[in-house]
Amino acid sequence: MNAYATTLAPTAAAVNGAATKHQRLIVLLSTMAMAAMVGLLLYGADYYRLSQADRAFSPKHHLLRPGGVVGINLGLLGVFMLCGIFLYPLRKRWGWLLKQGNSKHWLDHHVVLGLAAPVCIAFHASFKFHGLAGMAFWVMVAVSLSGLIGRYLYAQIPRQVAAAESSLLEFQSVLDGQTIVPQADLQRLLFHLPAPDRVSHWSWFAALLYMMASDLARPFRVACLRVRVLGIKSTARSLGGFLPQRNFRFEEVIGLARKHALISRRVIFLSHAQRVFKLWHVVHKPFSYAFAALALVHIGVAMLLGFM
Repeated sequence: MNAYATTLAPTAAAVNGAATKHQRLIVLLSTMAMAAMVGLLLYGADYYRLSQADRAFSPKHHLLRPGGVVGINLGLLGVFMLCGIFLYPLRKRWGWLLKQGNSKHWLDHHVVLGLAAPVCIAFHASFKFHGLAGMAFWVMVAVSLSGLIGRYLYAQIPRQVAAAESSLLEFQSVLDGQTIVPQADLQRLLFHLPAPDRVSHWSWFAALLYMMASDLARPFRVACLRVRVLGIKSTARSLGGFLPQRNFRFEEVIGLARKHALISRRVIFLSHAQRVFKLWHVVHKPFSYAFAALALVHIGVAMLLGFM
């Protein structure tokens, strides 16, 4: 086995069995939730398009109204999701819960529930948002959107900077020694990053926009690299280079180069990412607690008035 293959072997086996199982679980749960919501939307599309006055005459009203068989159960499901969402911040303060599972896996479930809960509540409210319930819903949407931004920022901060810099040196030595992809193409399409001293003068907003734009552009850069190196004919069956090729050695180099570019950018933008993440905490937490308070008031009023 040559040095190239030896160095790449740990990289290919970086994702262990537990992480793979977790990813499959997240994909399965997300797929099931999306399928259920799409099915319910198709079933109730004609009902949800009706005005509030006309809905009472629909044969689906007893099922899909907020207090109906489906509506009330969706509301209860939304409540359970919200309880699951607040388990993540509780975990940081409860020693026993802190020892259970992996922090990253908890965060992934927190994000999935945070995205699914507003959709579930929207169906529970039959897409009519009025009064206190409507206010709680839009606050929840704001919390979910800010949660997406927070999850993105969390991924931009290396847990151990020294380990990240060490990985960069290892990746660079392998990429310098490979002859499959021309070095000029790698540098031009994957390693195009601003100088650290230039980044230090950027505002946090400009840094955040650059990071997001860089992530959005990376698949296109990789596709261009595949077309440039392998040719248009070889990449025609892979959506113009957007899908991996059957050339295992080539895809290994591409994967390693992408990791190198991603880690390099995270190290360069570390201070900005940390600053924005702290600012995000200041905004996200009050919205979360405000939403929890509004949701509890709504549930309490509904129970007192006999809607549950």
